[in-house]
Amino acid sequence: MMNIWITGLLLLAQPAESSDSLTITQRGQTIENVNREDFTLPLPGTPIIDGGKYRSFIDKLDRKIYRAPVNAVINDYGKIVPGKVGYRLYRHAFKEQFYSYFFGNGPSKVEVPELNIYPKVDSKLLAHIRVQQIGQYVTYFNSGNKSRSHNISLAAKAIDNHVVFPNETFSFNEVVGQRTKNKGYMSAPIIVRGELSEGIGGGICQVSSTLYNAVDRAGLKIVQRYSHSRRVPYVPRGRDATVSWNGPDFRFQNKYNQPVLIRAKRYGGSMVVTLYSSDVINNEIRNVPKAPSRLPKEINTEQ
Repeated sequence: MMNIWITGLLLLAQPAESSDSLTITQRGQTIENVNREDFTLPLPGTPIIDGGKYRSFIDKLDRKIYRAPVNAVINDYGKIVPGKVGYRLYRHAFKEQFYSYFFGNGPSKVEVPELNIYPKVDSKLLAHIRVQQIGQYVTYFNSGNKSRSHNISLAAKAIDNHVVFPNETFSFNEVVGQRTKNKGYMSAPIIVRGELSEGIGGGICQVSSTLYNAVDRAGLKIVQRYSHSRRVPYVPRGRDATVSWNGPDFRFQNKYNQPVLIRAKRYGGSMVVTLYSSDVINNEIRNVPKAPSRLPKEINTEQ
């Protein structure tokens, strides 16, 4: 059989008789049923695969079967929970299967081929970098403000177990993501242009500020940090890091030759960030003023 490519289109010379439909399965379950005519341009005398339709189908199929890998984490009991391998479409192998079907030489049912995607952080790496504490910072707040406390817990969970690799830059906004009601964030007091207001996600700046001081204490490189337009009571003056979606961000770079692990958790009325790495790291510890342990009543309304 002779195949001729013309500007992205495949001409099929005299295809053999076969089923017009193709069933595509993934791990035994049917995920797609397609027909030969779905990909054929109706030109007189010569059947042709429409390359654009095929590429669109492949992109759709890849999105459908894709599963992201899951990094290993350390749970609340200090145990390492292994990560999970993800997968995506093995495009080259599927292309061979599809053309075999289209030419009439292959089966009318195929199991979609997968390529494994391994997690960036596995159990072995976590065990290696959980050894040495290189920085810690604790701030305090009024746990009686339920919505603010809830937002602090959500943001802390978002950065907890995050690993920053050598020369990598951490972005608070990128890691935490947009703070929305759909993600569970509540309305709480925020500071806008020096004035107190209500906004979704109020309180998360206490998480970013606690992280900033732990990072600074560990000697990591501060890439971007902004202070609030008015003083906040949970850190010393000038030691805060305000963040806002599509606005100010807190970013730092791991300048060391070992990965850095972030552990972040809210305990009652305190926010704790601890940084770890391997026992061979040669970090430079900086002196950072402690956060006030006694807070004024207005902490209820401060971001």
